[in-house]
Amino acid sequence: MLDYATASNALSSSSPKSAPGVLAQPSNPLRKERMPGFLEARDLRKEFGGLVAIDSISFSIDEGDFVSIVGPSGCGKTTLLRCVGGLTRPTSGTVTLKDREVTGPPEGAVVVFQDYSKSLLPWRSVLGNVTLGLETYKLSARERVERARRYLDAVNVSGFEKYYPRQLSGGMQQRVAIARALAFHPEILLMDEPFASVDAQTRADLEDVVLRIWKEFDQTILFVTHDIEEAIYLATKVIVIGQRPSRVIDAFSVDLGLERDQLATREDRRFLELRHRVYNAIRKPKVATTRSK
Repeated sequence: MLDYATASNALSSSSPKSAPGVLAQPSNPLRKERMPGFLEARDLRKEFGGLVAIDSISFSIDEGDFVSIVGPSGCGKTTLLRCVGGLTRPTSGTVTLKDREVTGPPEGAVVVFQDYSKSLLPWRSVLGNVTLGLETYKLSARERVERARRYLDAVNVSGFEKYYPRQLSGGMQQRVAIARALAFHPEILLMDEPFASVDAQTRADLEDVVLRIWKEFDQTILFVTHDIEEAIYLATKVIVIGQRPSRVIDAFSVDLGLERDQLATREDRRFLELRHRVYNAIRKPKVATTRSK
């Protein structure tokens, strides 16, 4: 499976599509044209053979938000993201993107998965991986290359265009996957624990890269993680889900300003209070597993 839903749509059609529009200008938190309820989930429930993975989950994301979904390992975070991205049909409930119901991978939604080693094509160069999905759009070869180089530069991979994935570190490979997602000019970026497989220092670097991308390109991001500090550090809003069957057990805005720093932000009293709040919510006694009747 490729790590971007839009590319899956594009590659499934033999006819070329029009190129996506130009990205918005750098983020302006005061702009008036932001769409409330840009992405909405209503009463989502997903069962697997009678086992309830997620149950009655509802939330709303405004355009331009950076929203983290955090919860313990195995609680259904990835299942929830796959339902939101149209990769898995919920048993019941609905997801809408820009007031259109999601019944399959929606145009404008791009997914970055955790396993970068499987998302990049090993026989294509870094540049070739980023231009892959753009080959079905009505863009000239020069336009595809220029767009790919722009986003490789945005994730600090300039100069590695001719390298192959096997020649890059894990962190560099994930940067390439993010650049490929951004090249589609997505309306919303869905990220499924994208830094879980890299070391702590690389993880911090990638967190700051994603924050800069969110601000520079005015991106809407839904970010799934089991790391409490990461969820708070990155987001403007945090949704906390509990043990399976997953339900929303807390949700709050993160009032830490738009400028974040790996040291100063994490030492801020407000950051520590939010970390304790999430930790205490997740550590509540586990509810017995629910099976459908």
